[in-house]
Amino acid sequence: MDATDSVSPAGAGAAEAAGAQPIGPAPARAGRPGAGPSDAAPAGAGRRGRVVGLALACHPGPALAVTALGCALALGSGLGGPRSALVTAAVLTGQLSVGWCNDAYDARRDADAGRRGKPAADGTVEARAVWAAAVVALALCVPLSLACGALAGAVHLAAVAAAWLYNLRLKATALSWLPYVAGFGALPAAVALSLPGGPWPRWWTVTAGALLGFAAHLADTLPDIAADRAAGIRGLPHRLGARGTRLLLPAPLLGATAVLAFGPPGPVDAGGAAALVLAGAAALAGPALGRRWRKAALAGAVAVTAVDLALLLARGIAGA
Repeated sequence: MDATDSVSPAGAGAAEAAGAQPIGPAPARAGRPGAGPSDAAPAGAGRRGRVVGLALACHPGPALAVTALGCALALGSGLGGPRSALVTAAVLTGQLSVGWCNDAYDARRDADAGRRGKPAADGTVEARAVWAAAVVALALCVPLSLACGALAGAVHLAAVAAAWLYNLRLKATALSWLPYVAGFGALPAAVALSLPGGPWPRWWTVTAGALLGFAAHLADTLPDIAADRAAGIRGLPHRLGARGTRLLLPAPLLGATAVLAFGPPGPVDAGGAAALVLAGAAALAGPALGRRWRKAALAGAVAVTAVDLALLLARGIAGA
């Protein structure tokens, strides 16, 4: 569920929309052009430096954002403390696996590009150690997800698989948006199916999540379109270009809020109207301020996600 390159789609939603793992780590040392992903860590780094590097390689910002979103959905749905903790652990391990997979797979390309904040590329931690961490996190994610219920676990694991597929294949294709849509749409579905009796999620919660996932991919990729193109990445935002991505971004953000406001039966109430106004302002301001603040579009997407989360919890995520 993920935000990935910088928003897990599986969720990031606030991530990743809150930034996709399919949603980026805090800046570390500058990469050394030409450094290989399996270069040994510097002699002075020591074990502590490698542990810090491994923590940064998981894309902690997006991973924690998507995990917090899953936790909020679980608690807000009435799952209760222990069950919510289980859902949160499943989401966290899934996000960690996706983040580590992303950094390990891209280590050589990131090193050649001299990208900052990439421990597997600058030699802080070896790429094989990051791969090992990804596999361990994925192995933990499987039983934790299935413990939430067979169907809930299957939905969540499918989202995690989509995020891995993004890292390994789809990121550089016109289908780069698909894992984000799948991951963010699956998050409320997995939480709903974790409730006693496994009720189906309401259609508008899944649709809104999918739209937020699409927006998270656009917002997360927007600042790096030029650099990604130079590295040979040709995902959907790169094909649209910075201007096209900036123009398109408000549409899925506003669409997600509109679905949550108009989807439930009956007229739009005061909460829905207020959400539309707030989300509209944030959705339009983010791309507009993008030339002055590199992360403005992503910040706008996070703000809309926060508004939508409040509206979603007020409406309920499961039922008819």
